[in-house]
Amino acid sequence: MTDIQNFGLFLTLSWVLIITPGPDSIYVMTQGISTGKRAAYISATGVTLGILVHTLFAALGLSIILKTSAVAFSAVKLIGAGYLIYLGVKSILDKSELKLGKAGETSGRKLFTRGLITNTLNPKVALFFMAFLPQFIRSESATTPMPFVTLGFVFALSTLIFLLALSYFSGVAGNYLMTKRSTSKWINKISGSIMILLGIRLAFMNQK
Repeated sequence: MTDIQNFGLFLTLSWVLIITPGPDSIYVMTQGISTGKRAAYISATGVTLGILVHTLFAALGLSIILKTSAVAFSAVKLIGAGYLIYLGVKSILDKSELKLGKAGETSGRKLFTRGLITNTLNPKVALFFMAFLPQFIRSESATTPMPFVTLGFVFALSTLIFLLALSYFSGVAGNYLMTKRSTSKWINKISGSIMILLGIRLAFMNQK
């Protein structure tokens, strides 16, 4: 920990950022409401692994490519936006009746992969780590990967704890809503629309 400074401040700011509503928390919450706690738990784990991927990018300096290359940034951004919109449209067009057991019909691997991809293909997350983490690393250690990995792991662990709690409560809310016939038929449409909006937001996001 000698390479890291102001760790207490880092942890405090991390939690402030984590509990602030954003694409990751909204995505996990919609999974919990629409397909249950199990789906949300697995999605949260995938999202968290995406954070570790961005941590690795920051540690290796790969995020600099996204920061300096408009073409690379736009390519990653549009792929990520397209994927979110695809998931949203697929959810809206799903005509099957919502049931509490529906989460079990979707493989854990697929849910995990969706969470991983939606986070990894958001270039803003990579740029955030490049801007945020170095502030808590001593200047003489900024060229080594270990401080980035350590802080990134702490941030990811904190995110996982929050998202798992969010998964539980959104799953409970989803179970309640599915008992209401007039509400349950709209859950897929609402969650799909939210994912489409997140995709559009990502598509029009500026590099800086």
